[in-house]
Amino acid sequence: MSAPALSPTSGTSSSKAAVVSTAASQTTSNTAARPRIVIAGAGPAALALVRQLTRTPFAGAITVLSNRDDAPEELLELAVLPQVSVRLGQPASYIDAGNRLVTTADGMEFSYDELVIATGSAPAEAPVEGAARCLSYSTIDDAARLGEAVKDVTRVLGRRPLGILVGTGSAAGQAEAVLRSRGVRPVRTTVRPAAVVPTLAGSVLPASGIVFEDGSSMNGDLVVLAEERIARDELAATAGLATAPGGGIVIGQDFRTSVPGVWAIGDAAVYDGVRLGLLVASGSAASVCASQLLQATMGSPLAAAA
Repeated sequence: MSAPALSPTSGTSSSKAAVVSTAASQTTSNTAARPRIVIAGAGPAALALVRQLTRTPFAGAITVLSNRDDAPEELLELAVLPQVSVRLGQPASYIDAGNRLVTTADGMEFSYDELVIATGSAPAEAPVEGAARCLSYSTIDDAARLGEAVKDVTRVLGRRPLGILVGTGSAAGQAEAVLRSRGVRPVRTTVRPAAVVPTLAGSVLPASGIVFEDGSSMNGDLVVLAEERIARDELAATAGLATAPGGGIVIGQDFRTSVPGVWAIGDAAVYDGVRLGLLVASGSAASVCASQLLQATMGSPLAAAA
């Protein structure tokens, strides 16, 4: 792929959702003249975008609407900055693209100049029993983490590991490449297991075996789940944004969607039919998107932030 605190306009809700911001005391009159970027979502892509925007000359307000009551430590650190407001437990639920207004699940309304949807993706199926004990791969961002985990297993075993890789499609293909690059002998299966074989109590190693519905099993030194995921695009679809047949918000090389003023980044987005998370790392995507947003809001193009 090519280099693809805000006061609510109204709010009668009695919700006690947490607001993390040093800009909360700013008056509407102070923020009205400033460009406003609202980010729907608080996952890795949203975090990366906020980080990049705070490194640019962007002089407006950044509001993050999160469906979770907690947030990554780094996002909370960014919320200390005067231009950043993080609304915990207040996910975006409706977009009025014509009036550039976002409504949250508790009825709060936020005006925006540019809206970025970063709602991520979800597993296509319910988690395999015991999946938490396995290694996993969903996006390019997982490559480094998986590589480090494999290195730890190799050090403990003192030999080249045998890996069981579960999955189909691009994610599984990328995971296999990472495993091979780290010296793992991967055995790939496209048959979904019924459960993961428990590790021994006190073991520092990840799960090493799986069991299928018919009672048969596969065993190795580690198990990697690289199963299909579905983009969370419901918010975009209800707002009339173009979505891909297989799910995901359709974007161009500049991360713009089919609706003016609305952008998408991370695993919620699809470029050329592929989830963005499988095409480019979140940090790289955020750098380019931040530059595009700066140009859109301030008329100033910016070289990608380091």
